[in-house]
Amino acid sequence: MFRFSSAGHSPLAFSLARAVSVFVGAGCAQYSETAREQEPRSEQFAGPAGLLQVDDSGTGGMPVVFVHSFAGNTAHWAAQLAHLRKDRRAVALDLRGHGQSAAPATPDYAIESLAADIGAVVDSLDLERFVLVGHSLGGAAAIAYAGAHPDRVAGLLLVGTPGKIPEDQARRIMTSIESDYDKVTQEYWNRLLTDAQTEVRAQVSSEMGSLPKDAAISIIKATFAYDPLPALGRYPGPKLVIATPSGDTPNDLHHLLPGLPHHIMTGTSHWPHLDKPQEFNQLMDRFLTGIPSGGNPTPRQGS
Repeated sequence: MFRFSSAGHSPLAFSLARAVSVFVGAGCAQYSETAREQEPRSEQFAGPAGLLQVDDSGTGGMPVVFVHSFAGNTAHWAAQLAHLRKDRRAVALDLRGHGQSAAPATPDYAIESLAADIGAVVDSLDLERFVLVGHSLGGAAAIAYAGAHPDRVAGLLLVGTPGKIPEDQARRIMTSIESDYDKVTQEYWNRLLTDAQTEVRAQVSSEMGSLPKDAAISIIKATFAYDPLPALGRYPGPKLVIATPSGDTPNDLHHLLPGLPHHIMTGTSHWPHLDKPQEFNQLMDRFLTGIPSGGNPTPRQGS
């Protein structure tokens, strides 16, 4: 996902749908609580556009489902999954065309379609109610899902998730991207990586080219076309936005929707959960403390 703003002398601040493991269970045997606590269970489920990769483990409490950013994958949430799985179930998925999930046969990356990927995973895992955490592009998909299924989302934590920028600005940006894709996208990745930890910069940089150009452009266009405010307005549950200085622009959610609870993490890139996992986890824990536990059945049987 790309985020662009009018900050500075040039109105371009780009949010390349930011930046969010594998042991397949055998047969149809029931997975015990102990087994789920001991190791992640990576498996694939049928999604609307192909198989979706899922990392699922932990027991107890209200489950938390994580959705990564543009060109990201479940590994972006490794620190959060390990932290939460001490006392609750935590799940991360690769969106279509990302990580180990299948790419769609046609370039359907509409935000509502990505929300359908979330729906396919939580339905397959028999999660009746859960907290949804989304970063950037994954935040937009999380909003779309929460707006369509507010009764199932116990809380919505949005990380570096942009609002909708003006259409004329979006057109100028798309013209720039399509005229020189490699140069323009590299420039904005570099901006998003400002203040990144060395290892985070290396990780994200290695993932930049993981999406084919046509898929990347389709995602950027879909992000620009999506207005998250109506869906966010349909979701009445607990919400928190975690933003970074690069994401504190007039087009960001906490400015477009006054009163939306938010916290700005400083000294971090667009990937605060990777740069400062301990600080991020403390904010996440604080948010989760106010959300009641329960509402889900025992773990699903393996298939």
